[in-house]
Amino acid sequence: MTPQLQFGLADPALSYLRRPATFGLVFRDQKIACVRVARDIPYYDLPGGAVDGDETEQQALVREFVEETGMAVRPVERIAEAGQYFLKSDGQPVNNLGGFWIAEYLSIDPAAKVEDDHELVWLHPRTALAELRHDAHAWAVARWLRHHA
Repeated sequence: MTPQLQFGLADPALSYLRRPATFGLVFRDQKIACVRVARDIPYYDLPGGAVDGDETEQQALVREFVEETGMAVRPVERIAEAGQYFLKSDGQPVNNLGGFWIAEYLSIDPAAKVEDDHELVWLHPRTALAELRHDAHAWAVARWLRHHA
């Protein structure tokens, strides 16, 4: 897969794992769902992540939302596609490749969340633009804003 857009700078000395991934934009009360990830240096991401095995992007998105936030969602529309070079917290070089989806909030069960270092936070989309760790995530939010705000 060659993404429509590629974000991040690849270090030519590193070999990047091509990782199919998917991320979601869920809006409620004029705010967007994000996850605050508590690591050495905390950061914000859109909920989502790797597509495992034979999963579709939609299936992975539903699974990732539950794992990271406890939220049940329904993917509605794939609005963008991009790649993002980055180093995972363990130092592994990765290129996330995949789609950004608008998803509908269905319900939330905090007990269903399994990733203890992820916290659901609701940010104003313009705040998310400044706070999201990955340029690809901020670009997807900006793309949505330009067509819906």
